[in-house]
Amino acid sequence: ANVDAVIIANPTGDLYNPNVIRSSLGCVFTVPTAMGTTREVTDFLNNSSIDLYAATLQSSERYDVIDYKKGSAIAVGTEATGLSEEMRAAATSNVIIPMSGEIDSMNVSVSAAILIFEAKRQRDFK
Repeated sequence: ANVDAVIIANPTGDLYNPNVIRSSLGCVFTVPTAMGTTREVTDFLNNSSIDLYAATLQSSERYDVIDYKKGSAIAVGTEATGLSEEMRAAATSNVIIPMSGEIDSMNVSVSAAILIFEAKRQRDFK
């Protein structure tokens, strides 16, 4: 999707673990990556005039009505616990991917891909 960077808040694993590198298909070496606390990440985004969109169920609007054409960051949380209250509170907007049927959650990598490619779609069709 040609994202500018990946920022990891409160990392719990090793970015350079061989399993992480393998599953990233080498992107860990080609996409700039930064790590910090939630506060450091949200302060950086605010100071850089980058809007933060938090993928969460709480107080959310549909992901496809958001305008991602200007500086945008998309936050996704773990599948077990989601995003922290601190991250949700710092967001410009909370976004949700509507689902049909019996499921009530989605794999975090799938969710991230849907949101990232919606931003890409909007930017490619200015």
